[in-house]
Amino acid sequence: MSEALRGETAARRERLQQELVRHGLSGCLVTQNVGIYYWTGSMQTGYLFVPASGEATYYVRRSVVRAQAESTVRTVELGSFRGFGAKLAEDYPACFRFGTRAVLGADLDVMPAQLYLRLRELLQNAELTDASALLRRVRSVKSPGEADAIRKAAQVAAVALDEGLRQLREGMTELELMTVIEHEMRKQGHVGLMRMRGYNQEIMIGMIAAGAAAAEPSYFDGPAGGRGLTAAAPQSASTRPIGRNEPILIDIGCCIDGYVIDQTRTAVIGTLPPELARAYEVSVEILRRTERDLRPSISPEQLYAQALEMAEQAGLARHFMGYGADQVRFLGHGIGLEIDEWPVLAKGFADPLEPGMVLAVEPKFTFPGLGVVGIENTYLIRESDCESLTVSPEKLFVLP
Repeated sequence: MSEALRGETAARRERLQQELVRHGLSGCLVTQNVGIYYWTGSMQTGYLFVPASGEATYYVRRSVVRAQAESTVRTVELGSFRGFGAKLAEDYPACFRFGTRAVLGADLDVMPAQLYLRLRELLQNAELTDASALLRRVRSVKSPGEADAIRKAAQVAAVALDEGLRQLREGMTELELMTVIEHEMRKQGHVGLMRMRGYNQEIMIGMIAAGAAAAEPSYFDGPAGGRGLTAAAPQSASTRPIGRNEPILIDIGCCIDGYVIDQTRTAVIGTLPPELARAYEVSVEILRRTERDLRPSISPEQLYAQALEMAEQAGLARHFMGYGADQVRFLGHGIGLEIDEWPVLAKGFADPLEPGMVLAVEPKFTFPGLGVVGIENTYLIRESDCESLTVSPEKLFVLP
């Protein structure tokens, strides 16, 4: 492993330990692959234990050999899971003193209930408490290396979008357009998946849909779901042909070395109907206003409230970020190793933004029977302003 990675993961664990002390926790158990990778540099099956002070240990079931080659922390074989509690107590006597009850944080937002119940049996002198908010807050601030990885993903997404638009023709299906874009991304190193933390939330390479199909509601927690290919995959591209004078929503992500970019552009073959053209202009106005205010000291919920007010003033509140009962209650979201990271530009996120946070801002408007229009960029919060990591041209792409 590189010394840079070793130093970066050590700094991440130090930040986590500071939070554990601040919250009065003896340690933290990380069970989710993404979290294990973030704090160790490896993603093999196992469990990471980070004490409030001292060295962390990565207990690996499979593959121990690969984890030992990749990991930046002490890495040992897990052995029988029945003995995990005893092994932790032996390795961390200060956390599991006889006669005391350690309070341990864990990623309970993603931990299966079966595993939670088993761990409760094994950790007899410990209480597991939900540390998911703590873990997500630590991960919300990106290092320069993480920001660079997202920049690389943005470059690949821009090239793939250009190729998709070059081949776009009337009568091409949504799936065919998606295939062109995905093929180009894969050639340049897109890992082929984009991870989500939310329960039962999945994502393909993004959402490419046109006209009425783009406006069809879906279980996906976003402003546009898409028809999809089947009820077994009810989101994103369908086999519907793309027609003239209808909005084509190209909401794509790209994952390079684990890190994701998220961007949206709107295209049309011909001319957008006036109502949709105006809504697109409002989405750009909301993006520009949000971009101006994306800096430390402002709270995510302020930005969301401001966007709601702008949509209301434009007479488009019913169409903002979905339609009717299917509207989502956010303007954007943190992004990094997962699509749905913190903070979220939504009510309830009152803590101010910090330098190093990376957020995707995606004002969109949905018109049932007609389509979806909007724009989305990913931004890095800097000391006094923000930097757009998205490099695709910001315009309505009009094809003859």
